[in-house]
Amino acid sequence: MHILLVNDDGIGAVGIMALLEAAVRRGHTVTMAAPAAQQSAASHRITLTEPIFMQPYETGLPGVEAFAIKGTPADCVRVALRGGLLRQRPDVVVSGINNGHNAGMAVHYSGTVGAAMEGSMEGYRAIAASIGWKASPESLRALAELTMDMAERYCRIPALPMSVMNINAPGESPESWMPTVYAPLNVSCYQDGYERRESPFNGSYFWLTGTAEPEEHIEGTDQWYLARGHVTVTMLGNFASLTTQEWNSLGI
Repeated sequence: MHILLVNDDGIGAVGIMALLEAAVRRGHTVTMAAPAAQQSAASHRITLTEPIFMQPYETGLPGVEAFAIKGTPADCVRVALRGGLLRQRPDVVVSGINNGHNAGMAVHYSGTVGAAMEGSMEGYRAIAASIGWKASPESLRALAELTMDMAERYCRIPALPMSVMNINAPGESPESWMPTVYAPLNVSCYQDGYERRESPFNGSYFWLTGTAEPEEHIEGTDQWYLARGHVTVTMLGNFASLTTQEWNSLGI
């Protein structure tokens, strides 16, 4: 299987390296195209009026081609697929592992999810993977293996256009994880705001305030299950045609 790896935390981040190592261990061909710098909350933004620079990146793993791209996560996917960086067509686009959950309304701001959605728009199977903030190396390895396992399963069923498989795992030790569940997206809004301040030099400015926590989680949704220690899988986009048999083949 050929995997295109991308993220929004920046090339060389611990999450994407965990995915890379898991993919190589399982014998997959990997091409990495990731932002040269941190691009969290970039959503699905693409660069229109500036050049997108690229440099090869050394991963330390034999046979892996990697590129550091000075653009957004979605730029990385577009440049890889449309700019001639890939030697062969990928079977799946995998984005992550993000440092922090991309569940509930966070998916609409997430560069991790934006990159995966760009892959789905190009006609590929796409997965976004995220984990609790500052997870341990052990937890990252566990989620990387789970994500690769899900990617292998997903590639055995028909691809759904404009769909992203969104995986989230708790940041705690994997021994404490509850079973993986399929869960719909939590639609509770964030409890944050902006404080207006005055600069002595440049006038008014605004500072984001609040906890960035959502309102009470809706029972049975992704964030509700995550708060109870489960790994969650949420399909984003066009998933209505996925049959029960196909879901069962994913092992969820």
